[in-house]
Amino acid sequence: MQSRCKHGCGYYRRLPLDQFSALGIGPGLGNHPHTQKLLQFILENYRRPLVLDADALNILSGNKNWLNHIPENSILTPHPKEFSRLFGEQSNDFERIETALQQAALLKVIIVLKGHHTFIATPAGRGYFNTTGNAGMATGGSGDVLTGIITGLLAQGYAPAKAAIMGVYLHGIAGDKAAALYGMEAMIAGDLIENLKFTQAD
Repeated sequence: MQSRCKHGCGYYRRLPLDQFSALGIGPGLGNHPHTQKLLQFILENYRRPLVLDADALNILSGNKNWLNHIPENSILTPHPKEFSRLFGEQSNDFERIETALQQAALLKVIIVLKGHHTFIATPAGRGYFNTTGNAGMATGGSGDVLTGIITGLLAQGYAPAKAAIMGVYLHGIAGDKAAALYGMEAMIAGDLIENLKFTQAD
């Protein structure tokens, strides 16, 4: 497939994308024009599912024609505001869930709509509510940890939908264990990482 990236892509074409079994993109990325072109190049040339979060989603919201270039079975992890920027405003949670299911099927991606009970929408039209986690996880960096967990599961060979569901579940368990140790008010994102070693998917 010939990339449509017009400026500055000569360097990007030398990136060994086929050597990476999984890519997670977004946390701390920024939205510099060169960064946007790099994301465009990856979307158009990477052949495996991606995990897209944070600034990757913000860049996509400003370049919505790129949504159709996202590799099939990629995983998008927006919070409600990022979701609205991508797919339009919804008046309530029910509409947001319906939109997530519609867009997951249309784009053939998995959408992890982060919230009190995170909702995972799959391309097959199925949706899953997560039962783990707590309000203390609404802290800076928590979503970055989730991106890392899901990307790590993809790299281990889990199917994308399973990686998303399992990743959200384990992320929530780590948060629950951290809350029990430190209290929800005192938790930081690093506590989730520390408590991942105590989690397991039953």
